[in-house]
Amino acid sequence: MDLDLHGKTALVTGAHRGTGAGIAWALAREGAHVVVNGPSEEAAARTTRILVAAGHAASIAPGDVATQDGANAVVARLVEAKRDIDILVANYGTAERRHWVDADDAAWLAMYEKNVLSAVRMIRALTPGMKARGFGRVILVGTIGTTRPAARMPHYYAAKSALPAITVSLAKELGGSGVTVNLVSPGLIATAEVIEMARKRGARDSWPEVADPNPTALMRRLAANDMPNPVGRVATVDEVGDLVAFLAGSRAGFINGQNIRIDGGAVDVTV
Repeated sequence: MDLDLHGKTALVTGAHRGTGAGIAWALAREGAHVVVNGPSEEAAARTTRILVAAGHAASIAPGDVATQDGANAVVARLVEAKRDIDILVANYGTAERRHWVDADDAAWLAMYEKNVLSAVRMIRALTPGMKARGFGRVILVGTIGTTRPAARMPHYYAAKSALPAITVSLAKELGGSGVTVNLVSPGLIATAEVIEMARKRGARDSWPEVADPNPTALMRRLAANDMPNPVGRVATVDEVGDLVAFLAGSRAGFINGQNIRIDGGAVDVTV
């Protein structure tokens, strides 16, 4: 299936590792020029070097988008490179393992900066150009925790819960402009960090799957314990990347204002 991404330029925030790097790969494989964002020049360059070595088109726009100065640095790099962004993937975000008793005001505000304003800053900077050119894709990356939050990390889930409302509001604001806005909400994803976390936990709790160098069985155990779903495992990075790439393409032009869960069917209520 041709997603018609050749000639398009995509900025992926937080593409220096994990899910963001997987999204960058998916877009690059489909022919987009991917601008890799990371908090520093070297962090962004790591993913970019790998993409370029594989024959894909990629460049960097470093900056910590959790701050206004960092977001300004990203925009300045785009202006310097004379790159118009057709596709914004607001992937950057981070969790913090606090609980109700130890998440103070500063922790709540930091989660909002990192998981909400990091996206809003880039939306404000880049959607006027998309609107003027008559085409654009804004894809936010959230979590199924917005509709299925745990007791832990309330500040993280509350911050991420702003993204569905932002998605619908922005889709309405950009109505008729040729720009669509959607939210991808994964459950657990088998990133290198999650696999490493599962190995440490498995060693502590004597999971037999830890002995297998192939993480497939370990990820099934993790899903069974933390996020039971009909598929019986957690998502791969590629699966999330492929969903984002589809939403970025011309074939997804009538999908707009949606919160699309990719969780193997773990969520059993509609909110």
